[in-house]
Amino acid sequence: MMNALTIAGKQLSSRLFLGTGRYPNPYIQNKAIEASEAEVLTFAIRRVNLSAPDEDAILQHIEKPFQYLPNTSGATSAEEAIRIARLAKASGLSDWIKIEVSQDEKMLIPDPIETLKATEILAEEGFIVLPYTSDDPAICYRLQEAGAAAVMPGGSPIGTGLGILNPYNIERITEKLTVPVIVDAGLGSAADVTQAMELGADGVLLNTAIAKARNPVMMAEAVKYAIHAGRLSYMAGRIPKKKYATASSPVQN
Repeated sequence: MMNALTIAGKQLSSRLFLGTGRYPNPYIQNKAIEASEAEVLTFAIRRVNLSAPDEDAILQHIEKPFQYLPNTSGATSAEEAIRIARLAKASGLSDWIKIEVSQDEKMLIPDPIETLKATEILAEEGFIVLPYTSDDPAICYRLQEAGAAAVMPGGSPIGTGLGILNPYNIERITEKLTVPVIVDAGLGSAADVTQAMELGADGVLLNTAIAKARNPVMMAEAVKYAIHAGRLSYMAGRIPKKKYATASSPVQN
């Protein structure tokens, strides 16, 4: 049996963090959430009515309590991300926050300097900070030192479905960090999810891969099993790769 994932003292039985955007309709969104068995839901704070979050068009369709992970998508500086996070906390949404800071609207690649700055300040203020960042092992380590409760390196640019472009870096990150590593962005299928888990990730965050699949509910279920299979494979330990064949039944001389 897999052990639970723990972030900032909270135990999670599911290692899937699920986005709430881009679904065809609220009914399919809820069915996909149910099939995934995810416990953490993320959404852009700029899409939520902070003056009445319980009546918001997004959150009112979610049928049971979850751990919310609001994100600062759309922020272009640390100052903007910090302001958004404080507003979300003041509204009662959550003290968990996913930091997203990007200068490039086309690629949406995280700004490492601004992300680190926001992480340091918000962690000091008592937020549970989960920064979305690039797959650079050095910046991931710096984010951990800055107080991140978990670090979320991207596999590839958001929404591309390109999968993990640099598995070597992801593996180095999972080896180096002591806080949980959640691979976030660019995963497109259950195969990508399994690879992330086999590289040592503690979990994955998906939105587009499920919401825009031909059958979002079926994909959500596939991802749930992929996480389990990938984690078990990582824990079991793969055989080393070899240049030449090794007979499974060697001839005895």
